[in-house]
Amino acid sequence: MICSGGWIAEALVPGHGARRFGRAVNGQVALTYLLATLALSLAIQAFFFAFAAGFRSDKVTDLSYSLSFIALAAFLLIQTGADGWAQIALTAMVVAWAVRLAAYLVRRILLMGHDPRFDRMRGDLRKFLAFWALQGLFVWVLMLPVTVWFAWHVPERLGPVHWLGLAIWVVGLALESIADAQKFAHKRNPDQAQGWVAHGLWRWSRHPNYFGELVLWWGVFIFVAADLSGWSWLGAIGPITLVLLLRFGTGIPQLEKSAERKWGQDPAYRQYVAATNLLIPGPSGPPARR
Repeated sequence: MICSGGWIAEALVPGHGARRFGRAVNGQVALTYLLATLALSLAIQAFFFAFAAGFRSDKVTDLSYSLSFIALAAFLLIQTGADGWAQIALTAMVVAWAVRLAAYLVRRILLMGHDPRFDRMRGDLRKFLAFWALQGLFVWVLMLPVTVWFAWHVPERLGPVHWLGLAIWVVGLALESIADAQKFAHKRNPDQAQGWVAHGLWRWSRHPNYFGELVLWWGVFIFVAADLSGWSWLGAIGPITLVLLLRFGTGIPQLEKSAERKWGQDPAYRQYVAATNLLIPGPSGPPARR
């Protein structure tokens, strides 16, 4: 995948590979990386779409999502020829998060067998294709701060703001990992599998895994923020889009509606909702009881 991405970039702007390290030569070079990463992300989704549609399998959906981030991060690191600690650190941040997420999601789908969200969609090839195309587009958007940073500013050494972003990323990754592990263990417990999670981080937030993901991606943005200037600040579109989608789009609203359908009439669930913050962990009301 990385090699094909390099071919795309070379085709767009011949000789772009001469820029190996430091500030981008001009806006055309930056546009090259934006277009190349978009093409690479969509190409990965197209490959896995063909597999999923042909074999009617849900087992590669989440894997393709995570692999796309790994491929884009590796492409940017290799294609720019950057080998400083800052570039290695940022690449490692993206890859570590994606590997952790892939391991969790693939294990979950293997235990589930299939993802019921795609039952209706799979019968309509256009809707199924649209899902994969949108997933590829979202990967590209979320990676915008990383892409513009590699395209425009690649300092060799880690500065104070880089360390701050890295620290925030670590906190976010820990929150997301712990929350996912707690929910996974809850679902694996036969006595609790049909109920909601109300212990651990889930006692303080109804969606702590999403909060952790938001924190870590803002950590990524802060990592690159000290080196951005001009229109490269458009990289902020990545984490802002994530906030909007999780808080107001296909994330939290859908899960809240699903929970209301399942447990909305349960007084214990109503108490849990009243006592637990929607997203940001912290005290809200009287302790929830199960």
